[in-house]
Amino acid sequence: MKVIREEIFGSVLAAMSFSDTGDLIARSNNTTYRLATGVWTSDVAGAHQTAKAIKAETIWINCYYVFDAALPFGSFKQSGWGREMGHAALDNHLETKAVCMSV
Repeated sequence: MKVIREEIFGSVLAAMSFSDTGDLIARSNNTTYRLATGVWTSDVAGAHQTAKAIKAETIWINCYYVFDAALPFGSFKQSGWGREMGHAALDNHLETKAVCMSV
């Protein structure tokens, strides 16, 4: 479905069933976009394993649209570049340099 493959900005919920966690991860990663996603489950350990495997910048577990100014916010894939908020936002304004010297 188009609503699954493309970024939708607005009040839209796309709910899909899946056969197992591998199917969920494969479907979730099969997109050129990935700003954020949410997972609802009673299996906390499984939720963290799934969050690690899903290629998204923000993953909410058993909640949605929760933000904190200390957390970075940005995107993966074609959802945008860079990070806003949190310590990660500083990287947009820094040029890191390594200097080595033998004395």
